[in-house]
Amino acid sequence: MRTRMLALTSAVCGAALLGAAALPASASGSSSGSASGSAQEPEADAGAGVVTAAQLLAEVRACSRISKGRYRTDSGSAKATVPVCGTRDAVFWKADMDIDCDGRKTRACNRKTDPYFLPETAFQSSRGEPLDSAALPHVVVPGPSKVWDYRKSGLTGGSVVAVVYRDRVRYGVIGDTGPTGIIGEASYAMAKTLGIDPDPSTGGAESGVTYIAFKNSRVSPIESRARAQSRGAALAREFVGR
Repeated sequence: MRTRMLALTSAVCGAALLGAAALPASASGSSSGSASGSAQEPEADAGAGVVTAAQLLAEVRACSRISKGRYRTDSGSAKATVPVCGTRDAVFWKADMDIDCDGRKTRACNRKTDPYFLPETAFQSSRGEPLDSAALPHVVVPGPSKVWDYRKSGLTGGSVVAVVYRDRVRYGVIGDTGPTGIIGEASYAMAKTLGIDPDPSTGGAESGVTYIAFKNSRVSPIESRARAQSRGAALAREFVGR
């Protein structure tokens, strides 16, 4: 979807800036990086105690802007239209979704499926390896700049994120950084679980995606989908006052 020309240099810079940000290994993962990201893990849409898309969106109707400027959604966009907004407990933005396939080389994510593929992510797994974008639902944040520095908002690799698209809510983590002037990107796995075409070349969503990142939260190990789901659900309940 997006022409990711800026991603080539920014991802490398992000990795150099952040270094090997490996999180402590408090749970084991498979060598494929997908054992903790199994598709069999529950992704509830409704039920007792489950926060709905409508409830989360109601909490982020108004924007108290914390970014000094706005972001473009694509490298070719004429105007920067997306602000980063903040509440006491979270940071959020409303944008499109471009597909991040960087990190561990898999059947879904490689140089043949993604011409801009990079075999690295800004944050690493508990084993010191690049994250598996095909297995781990994660979100990409813009690299630190004068517009906004995610680190100053209580966010880091492994911070919990709720992503809302239509009537679906899915939880993941911050897993990578992208161009400093562009916002609105998530992993192949995040797109897939939201029902968005995950193809890194032709997929994504043009608009209508809300990203809510919870301040001072962190999943360890970063690659655990189960922990991101349980922690995200708990933080979402607190966020909407349930």
